[in-house]
Amino acid sequence: MSANDRIREQVTSNPVVLYMKGSPAFPQCGFSGAAVQMLKACGVDRFQSVDVLADPEIRQGIKEYSNWPTIPQLYVNGEFVGGADIMREMYQSGELQKMLETAKA
Repeated sequence: MSANDRIREQVTSNPVVLYMKGSPAFPQCGFSGAAVQMLKACGVDRFQSVDVLADPEIRQGIKEYSNWPTIPQLYVNGEFVGGADIMREMYQSGELQKMLETAKA
């Protein structure tokens, strides 16, 4: 299975997927940590996280899949939302909370 196929499977079979550096318990960069905190602040306790540092194919593949150059990347209901900066803007406006209401598992 190609990296692209694996990514498609992950984002379509889980309501909320965060591609990040590290894990939710031990983020390996500040942006990944901030993304996890925003999800938790929105009441999302359970979500699929994918550590891109553990798999170089996924690390490169996710950038190509989304046509977005940075990590973390958030997907909700199979759709690419954005990185930490976009998540922060959406969180501050209340848009992220509304989007995640429909995606809670």
